[in-house]
Amino acid sequence: MPELPEVETVRRTLEELVQKKTIETVHVDWPKMIKAPDDAEAFITRISGQTLHQIRRIGKFLLFDLDEDTLVSHLRMEGKYFMGTPGEKDKHTHVRFCFTDGTELHYNDVRKFGTMHVFPAGTELRVKPLNQLGPEPFADEFTLDYFQAKCFKTTRFIKAVLLDQSIVTGLGNIYADEALFQAGVHPETPACDLKGDAVAQLYASLIATLRQAVEAGGTSVRSYVNGQGEMGRFQQQLFVYGRSGESCFICDGPIEKSVVAGRGTHTCACCQPKD
Repeated sequence: MPELPEVETVRRTLEELVQKKTIETVHVDWPKMIKAPDDAEAFITRISGQTLHQIRRIGKFLLFDLDEDTLVSHLRMEGKYFMGTPGEKDKHTHVRFCFTDGTELHYNDVRKFGTMHVFPAGTELRVKPLNQLGPEPFADEFTLDYFQAKCFKTTRFIKAVLLDQSIVTGLGNIYADEALFQAGVHPETPACDLKGDAVAQLYASLIATLRQAVEAGGTSVRSYVNGQGEMGRFQQQLFVYGRSGESCFICDGPIEKSVVAGRGTHTCACCQPKD
């Protein structure tokens, strides 16, 4: 699933391509993707004729700011946007935004898990799904004191805490594994058992890892590409994720894969000792 760095990269590249364009009409071939309004025809009618002014991101969500409404889009597992050939689409293209200048923005999703909501501008943060999100890792609200307080209040594994979007939004499996490795923290450590120094190191590692990934255009491990069809480069900097059975770059020990918090998890037993 695209995480914060991938979605941010999509936002940046996509905004260059579609900002200030006006929607003439929309074609929806998979109505189940449209969650609000709950009728695809109402969705089409509502946003047709509106101009796209900017694209924002909150966590893993893209927010398309229109004249009167905000379109909230989640890519889920394999959703992607790209400028398509007018009038043409493949079998995995499920939504086409046709602009008045003759260009088209296509939403392609092999698994059909992506979602789209439209809300009156200014109300999108007060309703689901955005009102259930915690602060962004780069936000002023995400302080060390905040993160420490959240950790000390739960006995859950720290990996589960990092994946909880109500605590910190935008973080997923790849960057949780990488930040835990960088901080030398085992993913099965109960969050409340982390010492102050360990929490501070993990906090710093989270922010540093995500910033590096954004600079590299995200991580392409399956099908992720940005709005211009380009792959990310951060996979070249991964220390543990996707490297099970390979040697650790730091200690030369084996990278192991297990399941923690229901997710495939990569660790180095030497660099991340389990207390």
